[in-house]
Amino acid sequence: MTTLLVKNIGLLQTPVGSFSHGGAAQGENLKLQDAAILIEDGVIKEITSGGEIPAGGENADTIIDAEGHLVTPGLVEGHTHMVFGGYRQHEIPMKLKGAGYLDILRAGGGILDTVRKTRAASFQELYDKTEGFLDEMMGLGVTTCEAKSGYGLDFDTEVKMLEVLKKLNEDHPMDVVSTFMGAHAIPEEYKDIEGGADAFIDLLCRDLLPYVKEHQLADFADVFTEDSVFNYAQSKKYLEKAKELGFGLKVHADEIEAIGGSELSGEMGAVSCEHLIAINEKGLASMASNGVTAMCLPATSFYLGADFAPARRMIELGIPVAVASDFNPGSCPSLNLQFVMNLACIKYRMLPEEVLTAVTINPACAIGKGSLVGTLEVGKQGDLVIWDAPDMDMLCYRFGSNLALQVIKKGMLV
Repeated sequence: MTTLLVKNIGLLQTPVGSFSHGGAAQGENLKLQDAAILIEDGVIKEITSGGEIPAGGENADTIIDAEGHLVTPGLVEGHTHMVFGGYRQHEIPMKLKGAGYLDILRAGGGILDTVRKTRAASFQELYDKTEGFLDEMMGLGVTTCEAKSGYGLDFDTEVKMLEVLKKLNEDHPMDVVSTFMGAHAIPEEYKDIEGGADAFIDLLCRDLLPYVKEHQLADFADVFTEDSVFNYAQSKKYLEKAKELGFGLKVHADEIEAIGGSELSGEMGAVSCEHLIAINEKGLASMASNGVTAMCLPATSFYLGADFAPARRMIELGIPVAVASDFNPGSCPSLNLQFVMNLACIKYRMLPEEVLTAVTINPACAIGKGSLVGTLEVGKQGDLVIWDAPDMDMLCYRFGSNLALQVIKKGMLV
């Protein structure tokens, strides 16, 4: 048995419960002054406040003095595309000259450029690169993350990407949840074929989705429902097959045009719908009625110079809001979830308590980990961050600096 005690916590702040928090509950956090946490074999055994030390805490194998700092749950990153070959810094001049996301994609760049480089990369090259990203994220306070495939767009490369994630989940301290996103774009080899998008969806449904499920390479399936990518009918076909096979469902929707993706997420019972910059009232109503979490990505809006998702309206409607980085080589080359928290406060007008919920329990539930992580409660994993800050207001106020002093994963300092 190994034990760890964190004492002298100035403020312990956490959401409570293993469910998605929407509406008023989005801003409900437990706050304990002068607190302490005892973790035994990676699981929280006791939490105290008012200067009391948990029973047996004085004899813990490791004792950490938080020195009056803020402690929160480890951050949960709910949306990334971190397995990829190459980078896309060469697109910056194109963007500065006015080329939009879809303009670059139609010209054979964007996702398709990354696809070519990812297909050419070896398993070890992708493993080493992604491992570095996980190290960087953990240093910023992230202890659990989601990662999508989708830069292969063929059988072998999609499987290779997911096998990288599976191996890293085994090897790395980070808990990594995989999402199969074969339906991320239409491959170049299908673009000039009449009915190419339909043929590619057929391939995914016939070959890849069953293989990924059989070999337990992903827990979720995602599709990019967007102009010039996959339409409502194609997305629905893909999601129906994924649901039949037992995948949890996610939808990239309404990033640029509202073509029915957010409504589809509600109709299909998706656990989350992601991006949502251009969502309309019909989409909001569908998500609200069906308990779909909004996975909002403010750093992508920032980087693209785009509008920001209507997070305040979502909270008003009772939609649980999560915020994530969308780390990828094209539209958000940043994995700094602390910066995302700053943007959520400044651009979404979310209160610090709402922001904390949006980077802990709500994304945890959206990636199937809500019973294990996302809050600091007895029986949950001992994942927490000691911050160079007295309170959440400071975390939402300071930007551009890493305020994570110490990160603890399953009761171990990392």
